[in-house]
Amino acid sequence: MKKDKKKYDAVQEVRDIRDRFSEYHHDHPEEFDKALKAAREKLPPATKTKKPD
Repeated sequence: MKKDKKKYDAVQEVRDIRDRFSEYHHDHPEEFDKALKAAREKLPPATKTKKPD
């Protein structure tokens, strides 16, 4: 049984959000910098583990 239409397409929703934010931040680079700074403060720095020799 094949469905004719999906009720909700999560991938398309993410693409739409990404496109909206991309347009906004392109027009407002200072807001983009502020958002990046806030994210850097909120998230811990990534640590890389060394591979055994």
